[in-house]
Amino acid sequence: MTQGRETVEMQSGDDDASGPAGGLTALARARRAAYLAAGVLMLGLGILGAVLPVLPTTIFIILAAFCFGRSSPRIEIWLLEHPRFGGSLRAWRAEGAIPTRAKVFAVAGMVAGYGLFILAAHPGPAAMLGVAAFMLAGAAYVLSRPRPGWRDRPPAG
Repeated sequence: MTQGRETVEMQSGDDDASGPAGGLTALARARRAAYLAAGVLMLGLGILGAVLPVLPTTIFIILAAFCFGRSSPRIEIWLLEHPRFGGSLRAWRAEGAIPTRAKVFAVAGMVAGYGLFILAAHPGPAAMLGVAAFMLAGAAYVLSRPRPGWRDRPPAG
């Protein structure tokens, strides 16, 4: 499906899951409905994350696009062309890339979330270390991702 400068392909096999009448089977319809509901939930969490500093935005928007790609190509296109989220989503899909600004906000959110966890929960040493390890692994992954357009840049030196 092409709209504007963006080409989006259906990623699900649901369109091929035709029943005897040529429509979607009950299982395919249920799967699409589940993906649509999950996409709406992920989008809602992503929007909340845009205004709440301790809730991530990017991962929820990426998951929403994934879910909409399997349930509603129209909503997926809207998300991919969205002025705020579209560029990051397209960079993620094309290159697995995260913009530097998003990396800074993601890691800062993790640090703030960990600080709030310590202050609010007063965890024991094992919980502190477990959550710290989880957060550090997440931060390392985010920081390890390339910046958008990294393939188009000439090698340094």
